[in-house]
Amino acid sequence: MKKLYLTSSKVDGLLDLLLDSSERTNLAFIPTAGDPYVDHSFVDEDRQKFEALGFKIQDVDLKNTHADLLREKLKQIDVVYVAGGNTFYLLEKVIESGFDVVIKELVKRGVIYAGGSAGAVLAGPTIEPVDVFDDPKAAPNLKSYAGLGLIDCIVLPHYHSDAKYAGLHEKVIKKWSKKGYTVIPITNDQAIRVVDDAYKIIDL
Repeated sequence: MKKLYLTSSKVDGLLDLLLDSSERTNLAFIPTAGDPYVDHSFVDEDRQKFEALGFKIQDVDLKNTHADLLREKLKQIDVVYVAGGNTFYLLEKVIESGFDVVIKELVKRGVIYAGGSAGAVLAGPTIEPVDVFDDPKAAPNLKSYAGLGLIDCIVLPHYHSDAKYAGLHEKVIKKWSKKGYTVIPITNDQAIRVVDDAYKIIDL
């Protein structure tokens, strides 16, 4: 059974996807998307939220690693959380490391994929729509904008959350909807819970 939890920033709704939260608490925390930024506090805040929820956290950086090593590191993991940052840089490191292959194996096996902000966008069919929010130049070696394809919708986080992006979300929704994609905008107080091919937007 495929399970995903895609959010802008709220992580507490993830607990409802766990069959037994007293046992399934091993979480791999992937901070890599935050690398291009001087201030990494938003990544640290996400980690602290999971600590407060009682997860046993293992940091897994996607830089300078490879698929076999990732399989070894993640073999006892119940949840993989991909934190926010620059989505293009994140995808570049996902492909270079082989994480794109490994995470699909894990999700098929029942491991929960959770993504915050950039990690939520990554789960969809393409990350190109967020080029108005994130700088693609942070990923000079990235050849394709195809996402993981774990969900067939484009997730657009931080909807109506920042005045400097006023109107940009609507432009992205209009543009990519015309291209035939389903675009799901979520606020900072919402998340998307996916079980198999059914998804639900939840308020947190």
